[in-house]
Amino acid sequence: LDEMVCKIGGRRMYLWRAVDDEGEVLDVIVQHRRDAEAALKLIKRLLHNQPVEPESITTDGLASYGAALDQLELRHLHRPGRLRDNNRVENSHLPIRRRERQQQRFKSQASAQRFLTTHAAIYNTFNIQRHLISRSTLRRFRVDADTAWAAATA
Repeated sequence: LDEMVCKIGGRRMYLWRAVDDEGEVLDVIVQHRRDAEAALKLIKRLLHNQPVEPESITTDGLASYGAALDQLELRHLHRPGRLRDNNRVENSHLPIRRRERQQQRFKSQASAQRFLTTHAAIYNTFNIQRHLISRSTLRRFRVDADTAWAAATA
């Protein structure tokens, strides 16, 4: 779990993201606040939408995560990130930053939420961990992703 700051319509907003251990984006929420209530909303939504219970929850150093996990009685799963522990989610911010610059910032919270949710689904379809599979399997996965994309856009 991590959050990043972005400007939307001249206001400071926080993009809260949850990424699994394989780099797949699980959920994205855009909010005005960066407090325990906002973290609680993300974690509740995440736990509700995922079919399995998490083995551990790695976050950055923000204290809001600890407070939210205390309310849900999941503190025993919390691993506050130290140096490099949270790199997977930090690196998943990079494509979002590039798109944000190209679009010259997002215009509203609703449009940012729509774009980021769609971007996460597309990113998850085409992002394949190349170092974990053979070249022939990678080709097959890419063909499957292209087929899924063609079906979704037809």
